[in-house]
Amino acid sequence: MVHANARLTPAGRLILVQRIQSGRPVAHVAAEMGISRTSAYRWWRRWCAHGQVGLLDRSSTAHHHPRKTPPAVEQAIAQLRTSRKLGPARIAAILGLVCSTVHRVLVRLGLNRLAWLDRPTGRLVRRYERATPGELVHVDVKKLGRLLPGGGHRAHGRDSVQHRTRDRHRGPGYDYIHAAIDDHSRLAYAEILPDEQASTCAGFVRRAGAWFATHGISIQRVMTDNALTYRRSHAFRQAVADLGAVQRFIKPYQPQVNGKVERFNRTLAEEWAYQRPYTSNAERSAALPNWLHTYNHHRAHTALGGHPPITRVNNPAGHYS
Repeated sequence: MVHANARLTPAGRLILVQRIQSGRPVAHVAAEMGISRTSAYRWWRRWCAHGQVGLLDRSSTAHHHPRKTPPAVEQAIAQLRTSRKLGPARIAAILGLVCSTVHRVLVRLGLNRLAWLDRPTGRLVRRYERATPGELVHVDVKKLGRLLPGGGHRAHGRDSVQHRTRDRHRGPGYDYIHAAIDDHSRLAYAEILPDEQASTCAGFVRRAGAWFATHGISIQRVMTDNALTYRRSHAFRQAVADLGAVQRFIKPYQPQVNGKVERFNRTLAEEWAYQRPYTSNAERSAALPNWLHTYNHHRAHTALGGHPPITRVNNPAGHYS
């Protein structure tokens, strides 16, 4: 990689060798181009040995790594990580290694995050991302307990009168947070609805499609889990078809395939539903639209290089200044 203050780019190196080829002294050409004679001779020798390919930058990686961890040890580290889900400190103690060495090996193998592993099988979960907005939209429902008037235990504590005297058999019920998130941009749409029946889910996906259309996104595929509401509902299939999209399902018992909406549900719970004590269910519900706006337009996303989803919608290629 040519640094900011480099005197010669590959094109400049070609000019250098062409001037030397014309018969001019190397020292004179070096002085004209503001470089040392040593540098000029180096590029001249590379040209003579390799032609124009020799004028390109070479990797600074060493050809040999005599102190690199042996492959057999790396394999043992990977086996302990995937089979027993152990951390670097415990693996280092078992194998008699330094903890930092184990961590570097795990990073090199892509195993340094347990969240990247499928827990039952220990296999590395393959991450994917669609190339453009609308290619795939993940849909899911999160069940959330409604709040009693005056707030729940987060506002008053579990030892409060409100918590002790509530009807444990006939509580306030549940809200159902229906969410749709675009795979490429992470732009999200959500509604609080009274249930997760087929007609409710169908209506939601129609409104979600209309909302994404206002941002210039045409939905091509809708991915859901294998709930009967999604898999056997004619109303939901028709709603997806009306959007001009194709319905897709995750593999059974592999919720990580729908991981983007699962992660959105977790973020929604942490940063909206349980972010602060609410005094009523209506107050919490009223806070959702503002939170969604912040999530889509202002919240920095690590997966997007610290940019909000709306930036990826306006710039699908992901080239940010």
